[in-house]
Amino acid sequence: MTAFWAAHAWLPAGVRPEVRIEVADGVIVAVSPGSAPQADDTRLPGVVFPGFANAHSHAFHRALRGRTHDGRGSFWTWREAMYSLAGRLTPDTYYELALATYAEMALAGVSVVGEFHYLHHGPGGIPYADPNAMAAVLQQAARDAGVRLTLLDTCYLEGGIGRPLDGVQLRFGDPTADAWAERAARLAADENTRVGAAIHSVRAVPPAALGTVAAWAHERDAPLHVHLSEQPAENQAAVTAYGRTPARLLADHGALTARTTAVHANHVTAGDVALLGAAGASVCACPTTEQDLADGLAPTGPLRAAGSPLCVGSDQHAVVDLLLEARLLEHHERLRTGERGAFAPSTLVTALTEAGHAALGWPGNGRLAPGAAADLVAVRTDTVRTAGADPAQVVLAAGGADVDTVVTGGRVVVQDGTHERGDVASLLARAVAPLWR
Repeated sequence: MTAFWAAHAWLPAGVRPEVRIEVADGVIVAVSPGSAPQADDTRLPGVVFPGFANAHSHAFHRALRGRTHDGRGSFWTWREAMYSLAGRLTPDTYYELALATYAEMALAGVSVVGEFHYLHHGPGGIPYADPNAMAAVLQQAARDAGVRLTLLDTCYLEGGIGRPLDGVQLRFGDPTADAWAERAARLAADENTRVGAAIHSVRAVPPAALGTVAAWAHERDAPLHVHLSEQPAENQAAVTAYGRTPARLLADHGALTARTTAVHANHVTAGDVALLGAAGASVCACPTTEQDLADGLAPTGPLRAAGSPLCVGSDQHAVVDLLLEARLLEHHERLRTGERGAFAPSTLVTALTEAGHAALGWPGNGRLAPGAAADLVAVRTDTVRTAGADPAQVVLAAGGADVDTVVTGGRVVVQDGTHERGDVASLLARAVAPLWR
């Protein structure tokens, strides 16, 4: 039995002072507000939150940071740089990059990450001896970085509606949906990893295959994630080819349920919002990526009102700061509507924590309550960004740089702002630099 003591902690009922949290075997067994610290308690500064959930990640995109900003363009021109990077990665270099990227997430308070994994095969699409070799290095990297992983193995069959895979895309694809399902079935969960499925998009997975992926997830009660209406061109292509929006296609093929998480949803129609809400499908916003790629603003207010839980992700990792992603839910809605206060601080904290854990297949986690995993994030309230802030509103003031201590499953991964593996900036530099030589 170990115990942590927080001057303030974000409990299911809100912020409470002087909270003692007892932990056994990586699980919270007691939470006692209004308690004095005991001699052996580990004291945590500031406000202690449940572990943050990064519900949408492409780990290898981290190597693109600071290298795609030297001209005009769009999502589609950015994609060419991403393809170039994907063509150079090996299992060894991917491990080093993912380890550094997940360690950067841990520094920002992340205790679980959803990896939307589509870099499956070797050059030319030739499978490795272990067809899930790239997934295996992601599992090891997450474990070594001290974060839990939901591996969302991604079905990617076409290079666009009606177009075969080409070039680097061959590394992403499987011959058929059944071949994808057979390979994905060989993935093994463990104490640190859960396995889910992903549909890359309706551009990359034809209608006949959507049901195959959905059925695979349903049979395993596993999460199912999908890029949805990220760009207007995606909507236009789907309507032209199928006479339906991407959301309607998913719904018509059994791929829109309460286990589904729609990523982005920037250009959904009013009808799509109703479909997502009626299904209880989650929506994962990735505001810093949507800014960086000029994707647009998702109607998160109407989506939540319709019944879709909200969560957040850092996607391409142009920024790794989940507190910022949560804050931008509110700020983007202010820009979209011209009004403040669409989301209360408690709503933002839920998106940052409990809703993200649930979307990634870890229901019950992301809460400071008995039975939840002992994932704790201490955010300082004495920095230049947070000094003077109301602890109940600190989510709208703090950033990743204010994270002091991170505990995952009772394991102290970050202390005094330093990761247990040491200098994460050096890890990142060593992983990224060789990929651009």
